[in-house]
Amino acid sequence: MDVPHLVLDSNVLVSVFTSGKGASRQLLRALLRGECVAAISVPLFLEYEDVLARPQVLRRCALNLEEQEELFDALLARTELVEVYYRWRPNLRDESDNHVLELAIAAGGVPIVTFNRRDFAWGELRFPGLIVQTPASWLKAQSPASGAR
Repeated sequence: MDVPHLVLDSNVLVSVFTSGKGASRQLLRALLRGECVAAISVPLFLEYEDVLARPQVLRRCALNLEEQEELFDALLARTELVEVYYRWRPNLRDESDNHVLELAIAAGGVPIVTFNRRDFAWGELRFPGLIVQTPASWLKAQSPASGAR
C-alpha cells in the first residue's frame, strides 16, 4: 500500500517548530513515522530555511538551534524531491504561493496542507482535483474511520 503524499506549506512547518501540540505536530509525527511523505522542491526547501531562520520564529521555538537543525534534518529525510518543469503563472494573487501550487501539481496532484486555504482559492487557473486542507482536516481524511487509506 502506498503512503499518502502531500505538500507541506511553510506556515505549517512554523507551527510545528513553535507549538508543542496540535494537528501540525501530529502531522510531523506521521511524517517521521513514515505514514506519509512530503513532496518538496528546491524553492520550497529555500522557503523553509528562510522562515525557520526568522527571529520571531526562533524566539517562539522551545528547541535550541542544534535541536531545530536535527528536527529539520529528520523532516527532510521524509521528503521526496520533485522537479517542477512547468510554471503556471500568473495564477495566485500572492506570487509567493505559486511555487507551492506548482509543486502539488508536479507531484501528481497531491494535497496542499496549509493554514492559508483561501490563498489557494483565488487562482486564475483552476485545478479541479487539487485539494487544499488544514493539518487537522488532512489527518482526519487519513484516519481509518474516514475510509481514505
